[in-house]
Amino acid sequence: MEATRVVSARPTEVVVAGHICLDIIPFLGDLAGTPAELFLPGKLLKVGPAAVATGGVVPNTGLALHRLGVATRLMGKVGDDLLGRAILDLLRRHDPELAEDMIVAGGEHTSYSVVINPRGLDRTFLHYPGTNDTFTADDVPYDRLPGTRILHFGYPPLMQGMYADGGQGLARMLRTVRGQMAAVSLDMSQPDLASDAGRVDWVSLLKLALPHVDFFLPSLDETLFMLDRPAFLQLESEAGATGLAALIDGQLLREFSGRLLEMGAAVVALKLGNQGLYLRTTTDGARLAAVGGGLNLSRSEWRGRELLTPCFVAEVAGTTGSGDCTIAGFLSGLLRGFGPEEAMRSAVAVGACSVEQPDANSGVPSWPVVEQRLAAGWPQRPCEMKLTGWNRTARCGLWRGPEDGR
Repeated sequence: MEATRVVSARPTEVVVAGHICLDIIPFLGDLAGTPAELFLPGKLLKVGPAAVATGGVVPNTGLALHRLGVATRLMGKVGDDLLGRAILDLLRRHDPELAEDMIVAGGEHTSYSVVINPRGLDRTFLHYPGTNDTFTADDVPYDRLPGTRILHFGYPPLMQGMYADGGQGLARMLRTVRGQMAAVSLDMSQPDLASDAGRVDWVSLLKLALPHVDFFLPSLDETLFMLDRPAFLQLESEAGATGLAALIDGQLLREFSGRLLEMGAAVVALKLGNQGLYLRTTTDGARLAAVGGGLNLSRSEWRGRELLTPCFVAEVAGTTGSGDCTIAGFLSGLLRGFGPEEAMRSAVAVGACSVEQPDANSGVPSWPVVEQRLAAGWPQRPCEMKLTGWNRTARCGLWRGPEDGR
């Protein structure tokens, strides 16, 4: 059955497209311990009520932008089943227009995730991709995009149609959007080693896609997996439950961000979990000037930058969607004309707000509330990474790399 779509006519600053699912999040209360201790075969774990929320980049980043006051449209694909109807209903509760650009595919099954988020540990997902696998470049209504300032696309490793044929469809979609003078932002997700995505040549795919990407915003883990899988697996084994960021230093961040810039991205921002956000920009002024959306990255403050900002202190209730909300804060800052320092502070501030609730984005307030927390001297966590040769800036609470353009 042919998919249907009703497209909103309202003016838009950001279109968030890509992966969407229904998140089912059991309340685990005071359950603590390692995964091996908690999830023994045959063991019964008594838990609390489950939160049911939209998940994936489309609602996580999109609803966070909406809460921040950014005019946002959402483009994801669901089935005409019970889970698909639940997703559309949840979107309409925020704003009826947010569901208007969603694709409903007849006879297909909607994606869902069961989110396991024990106290003191990072989350684990049980995920079914569903309609995300049938989302292709042809699902994007390019004729409706003129006037959009940024297209943010997320999670191609969880969308078979996006990584098939070495990512040809993904690259075509990104190239078409940039040809309409919008800025392009891209986020990734961790491929499952046992899936088809785990066998993709991600280096080749990124070389194909990144010339059409202005802002590349993956996590550190995803970057290492895609660029150097043997190093990723070794570091993951050494790090254990503490996470890779504990073993990473400024030199390695510079090495891998440099490779991504060489592949064609204008700006690379690596999400570092509880260690914050790392940003590096190209030294090519012409590449920065080519970024669309009226963002004016040709300003000298964007050229050749290398910055790291720690997270803000927060009472963590859950980390689901925190990286997506961090991206929402970054994109929101860009649209407000912020320079790199202020855009990074905006990013980690919104990310910190998001973790104060167990779901993905209900902790994100309006932008004036974020501004008030920043103006009140919101403290930041100490940076635990090895940053030899870096300098801490007092004004913005960031670390500048030894070859930072400023």
